[in-house]
Amino acid sequence: MDTDDLQECIHHRFTQVKLLETALTHSTYAYEHGEEKDNERLEFLGDAVLELSISEEAFARFPNLPEGQLTRIRSRLVREASLAAMARELGLHEHIRLGRGEDMHGGRERDSILSDAMEAVFGAIFLDAGYETARHAILRICEKHWPDEVMEAKAKDYKSRLQEVTQDRNKSLPVYVLSDTHGPDHAKLFDVEVTLPTGELFHGRGTSVKRAEQTAARAALEHLGEE
Repeated sequence: MDTDDLQECIHHRFTQVKLLETALTHSTYAYEHGEEKDNERLEFLGDAVLELSISEEAFARFPNLPEGQLTRIRSRLVREASLAAMARELGLHEHIRLGRGEDMHGGRERDSILSDAMEAVFGAIFLDAGYETARHAILRICEKHWPDEVMEAKAKDYKSRLQEVTQDRNKSLPVYVLSDTHGPDHAKLFDVEVTLPTGELFHGRGTSVKRAEQTAARAALEHLGEE
């Protein structure tokens, strides 16, 4: 497996090239070829290294931003779509080892597969050369994806903000349910419940379902200390 060009792109020359090969090995390929290791464990490790690296850099880069905005900045960089975009820029999709069926069905372009492989590569760099080297590579790869501070400081709608917070904290999304309606058709009020991944429940009321959802999301954010 020739990875010389990829190693140049990710700004790290591996001493243990097998780590990089494992990071690029999807579970479907490992199963079809009888290999013991796929990239899932490296993905787990790389996720932690990535979050720490981005958190540390965001803290230093934006010294005047509060915790909530730093969280949103980090969420933007470590979310699936952003990592998949980075993987494509590096040409990672050309090197991922996929099972035949997964490859035939477009797995090489699937965001989930690309983002997992990207995190696995970060984990491989960490094991190969330690945290500082991994952090350096991560920051170089992520550099052009950092948001503008002024843009991030602008208020977002409560539902979007709550989604970012729960993705960051719990790797899951809140669930909204219309629980009740009140009043005549010309002046109807809607009650909405939002359940967080932790099981906590919050209520909102508004003149439309969307407004009720925003009210519920705001209540949740206030409880979480994000509003």
